[in-house]
Amino acid sequence: MNARSQIFEFTLEDRQINETLASIFHTVLFHRSLGKFMYSGDSSYSVGTIGTQDIDCDFIDFTYVCCSSPTLDRAIKKEISNFSEQLRSHESSGAGQISLEFFQKKKNRWPFQTESIPWEVWTIRLDLLELNNEDERQEYRERIGDLLTEKILYITEVMNRHDYVPKMPAQTELDLIFDTTHADVQPYLFKFKFSTSSGAASTSVKSTMQKIIKETLSL
Repeated sequence: MNARSQIFEFTLEDRQINETLASIFHTVLFHRSLGKFMYSGDSSYSVGTIGTQDIDCDFIDFTYVCCSSPTLDRAIKKEISNFSEQLRSHESSGAGQISLEFFQKKKNRWPFQTESIPWEVWTIRLDLLELNNEDERQEYRERIGDLLTEKILYITEVMNRHDYVPKMPAQTELDLIFDTTHADVQPYLFKFKFSTSSGAASTSVKSTMQKIIKETLSL
């Protein structure tokens, strides 16, 4: 099975990284989560509700909606923090990408291990940008806010398509489809992967992008 793939690209100030990633990944997971399953038999169940909350960004003119699950929020923030720290490190050129991958498990006969099969991947590619003054920063925070609005609307459009998602499982197979570790929400199984770039070539591309963006801001 080939996993569906979506790729977003952003050029951001350092302080905008975490909020941008959180707004995208929280939105995706909001649509890819259900309330907790309550089974009355192996295949008969009801689904609980999901709490929601609005999050106002500090460094972007943007507000997004997410599941009000402290444990899910901590899991997302941990992965974003690990990626952003590596992106800011001296070994990095300031370019990298992070992916949110949804997968389902398939049990195999002994002695083979359980197989993980991805079915949807959301990737964000980032380049870091340095701005010179507060006027540029203010204009850029508005621009990124507009860009995020477009991306969130696109995510909603994708989620309304009749694309493949794993079928609802029997109780004995619940852990093959959903992450059941959270007390207040039940997302499809997911994991994060990330990498950063290094080298003179990446630095050259970053410098070119910064020049283009600053010229655009000055218009």
